[in-house]
Amino acid sequence: MQAILEAESRAVAAIPVTDDYVRAVEIITERVHRCGGKLVTSGMGKAGQIAMNIATTFSSTGTPAVFLHPSEAQHGDLGIICPHDVLLLVSNSGKTREIIELITLAENMHPGLPVIVITGQAGSPLALRADATLLTGGAPEVCPLGLTPTTSTTMMTVIGDVLVVNVMKQIGFSREQYALRHHGGYLGTAARGENE
Repeated sequence: MQAILEAESRAVAAIPVTDDYVRAVEIITERVHRCGGKLVTSGMGKAGQIAMNIATTFSSTGTPAVFLHPSEAQHGDLGIICPHDVLLLVSNSGKTREIIELITLAENMHPGLPVIVITGQAGSPLALRADATLLTGGAPEVCPLGLTPTTSTTMMTVIGDVLVVNVMKQIGFSREQYALRHHGGYLGTAARGENE
């Protein structure tokens, strides 16, 4: 158990921090908060679940975001994308066919749509099409088969958190604004400074 925790901790500490993080935060801030767009996240399988989590975390912290399933996008859901939006795409391999196709389809509708990619592969097709590429570091999965997304999904989640927190700081997101988005439960009570 300890070895698994240590392996994932080392992987988190080894995530490459580049200027693309600053670029990604600038893109999101410009397109969503200055131009009135939204963040559209996407991914397949486990990466898709991480992309959905990133979208909901952004939405709850002042940055409108939605998750778009890449397969459903090809059957009409692509219409959710608007001219001032940003695509945040998650793929460990950087080769996920449905995600590559999503970029092409989105660009056909809205040329120049900025793309942020979270991936484990720097030279992958997705990384090469991105305006900002955030690399996981490519640490091996802790799964004994080396196959199940484990370490990679942890890295993707952490990178999403880094983006969320930095955009919150950039837009000056306040406790009062947080409370407006959380009416129920412990977080809503805590944000309003109320005692349960």
